[in-house]
Amino acid sequence: MKMLEMFSGIGGFRYGMEAAGFKFDWVGFSEIDKYASECYKNHWTGSEELGDATTINVSRLPKIDILVGGFPCQAFSIAGKRKGFEDTRGTLFFEIARIAKAKRVPLIFLENVRGLLSHDEGRTFKTIIRTLNELGYIVQWQVLNSKDHRVPQNRERVFIVGHLGKERFRKVFPIGENITRTTERTKQPTVNTLTAGGHSGGMHSSMTLLELTKDKSQGYRIYDADGLSTTIASGAGGIGAKTGLYMVKEATKKGYAEAGPGDSINFSVPDSKTRRGRVGVGVANTLDTSCSQGVINDHRIRRLTPVECERLQGFPDNWTEGFSDTQRYKMCGNAVTTNVIKDIALTLL
Repeated sequence: MKMLEMFSGIGGFRYGMEAAGFKFDWVGFSEIDKYASECYKNHWTGSEELGDATTINVSRLPKIDILVGGFPCQAFSIAGKRKGFEDTRGTLFFEIARIAKAKRVPLIFLENVRGLLSHDEGRTFKTIIRTLNELGYIVQWQVLNSKDHRVPQNRERVFIVGHLGKERFRKVFPIGENITRTTERTKQPTVNTLTAGGHSGGMHSSMTLLELTKDKSQGYRIYDADGLSTTIASGAGGIGAKTGLYMVKEATKKGYAEAGPGDSINFSVPDSKTRRGRVGVGVANTLDTSCSQGVINDHRIRRLTPVECERLQGFPDNWTEGFSDTQRYKMCGNAVTTNVIKDIALTLL
């Protein structure tokens, strides 16, 4: 089987599909971020690197059996300015359509933010579906949350599957219809279990934002680690940028700042090497950007590590090893959750 992975990032679609049992004899991937491309090639040396999606020469591509990709979501995300197709990133969907049309790809499998559904009062999503319909695709879609697929991350995304042809394709969605009702009876990981390196143990609760930070911007909010993580982001500001901040009861990992009850700790050290070990306390003034001191009680606050972010996206530990933490966070934030890809892919086999 031959696959084209567009906007590939670090290979979340491919990893999830191979975990489901797909085998590929050719894979081309398109990605403009040089670090993500290098990470991809570190794991799959035989892949054909195609570069920028807008420059792909379809005449040089082989017959493609499946086209997958999480086309850029910033133009549709509620966290952004939501310019949609007015944003050049929003128009990149039409590169998928261009290649799907030229190669008559039998199956397409796409991902984007949930905000795509409501952007421009739904007209943007209707344009995408209509475009695929006009190319001959029967389209199905569903919003799925990573927290329902064996990782403790609250990450809602819309997944789109299109089958080329007049014959009715097998029903893919809905999947996980009973997951919400059985969550509390099924062992699911929590943010706390990530530090142990496992994906089991602990009954996960909903994502709990500490009351004292509810009015803070995303990068300064603190969550209870006995639940879900906030959505891992590729770009954000504040001391909890990209991962959120989580309250932990004891310092058990190397990298925590050492402090005892009542100690005064600098909360805004400029050295980037200390970012993973921020400490503070449950009082609002330690979270302000202008505040440089925080008082430690019997709790500590920290960001997630890059390895924990990899786990939240369903990748093996150190999948992004060899890059700076800044790039590792970005790569994880841009990735798809591989567990969700695997669960959908199993319906496609």
